[in-house]
Amino acid sequence: MLIVKKFGGSSVADRERIFNVAKRCVEDYQKGHQIVVVLSAMGKTTDHLIAKAHEIDPNPPKRELDMLLVTGEQVSVALMAMAFHVLGVPSVSLNGAQVAMRTTSAYGAAKLKRIQTERIRNELENRRIVIITGFQGMNKYEDMTTLGRGGSDTTAVALAAALHADSCEIYTDVEGVYTADPRIVPNAKKLPEVSYDEMLEFASVGAKVLHNRSVEMAKKYGVQLIVLSSLSRAEGTVVKEGTRMERMLVSGVAADKNTARISVIGVKNEPGIAFKIFNMLARNHINVDIIIQSVGREDRKDISFTVAKNDLQEAMMLLNENQAAITAQNITCEEGVAKVSIIGAGMLSNPGVAAKMFEALYSANINIKMIATSEIRITVLIDEEDANRAVRTVHDAFELAD
Repeated sequence: MLIVKKFGGSSVADRERIFNVAKRCVEDYQKGHQIVVVLSAMGKTTDHLIAKAHEIDPNPPKRELDMLLVTGEQVSVALMAMAFHVLGVPSVSLNGAQVAMRTTSAYGAAKLKRIQTERIRNELENRRIVIITGFQGMNKYEDMTTLGRGGSDTTAVALAAALHADSCEIYTDVEGVYTADPRIVPNAKKLPEVSYDEMLEFASVGAKVLHNRSVEMAKKYGVQLIVLSSLSRAEGTVVKEGTRMERMLVSGVAADKNTARISVIGVKNEPGIAFKIFNMLARNHINVDIIIQSVGREDRKDISFTVAKNDLQEAMMLLNENQAAITAQNITCEEGVAKVSIIGAGMLSNPGVAAKMFEALYSANINIKMIATSEIRITVLIDEEDANRAVRTVHDAFELAD
């Protein structure tokens, strides 16, 4: 079997955890399997590097920031190779350029275009464990690029797809996918299986188990994912196309505090204004989630939407620079908000789910600012200070506890 194993930063945070990961990989290697290991930067390394960059330049060029950030994963893979050497197991560490993981040129938010697998396959044929940097690649200018936060998951899935791996295992500091964050809801239940669509919704609304782009790629190429803990031997959660488990009405509740609301007030009530706003944001790689447009009044309307907090400054700058073009009378923002969502494929055939969620929030005296829905998700925007309480309240209302 060919197995791709991805380990996050907390799994390789220090010497003890690096050797823990190495020994777990060696177990499968000694069974005759071919092993590809994808690593994130150690612990909070990426955060520390970003802080260092901002000490020098409050607005660092994105190319140079990528040049800095890719060093974090290179430290991880080199140290892991040394750990395998100590254990007497042949291995080789490779960065995104050595593998030739080709990406687009959007520094800080690059997307993978293709992976040249020849080097990896040659190393595997020579019975080496191949250790590859997550989160990074190389563009057409031969510059190093990064895939955005959480991009190591995407690297692992892309490698699994390119190599036609038998399994892609994602190791984190939790034992799988839960009905809610166990740190917020202690009696949350671990799900043995979850569909790609449900996992994509979980990832999109704040569950930090998997990066949403990795789930999209896994679904596209049929890569079966297994979410496991690097710190225990407990069985994890399988993410795949279909699930055998009895379909639950709601699979889980998630909160996303990395959210800000922007209101574009008093734009002209005419065709093309919404396109101008959201096309401008899209061209600058700013994702938008909840969108609400008010009923027009006096040939004017208001458009409110949410973005990630780290995109807020750039989004506001773009909107203010183009205020006249989008005909806005005023542009405001609010940071102290959070999204709380319920996810479940069973919601498709069950009316009254939204009402039950809203009733639970009402009973807890939690005010709803915005609402968005999809076929298998209902999301509300609330005050950030109410987020954890809202998750517990809604989790209890749908009786998701173990």
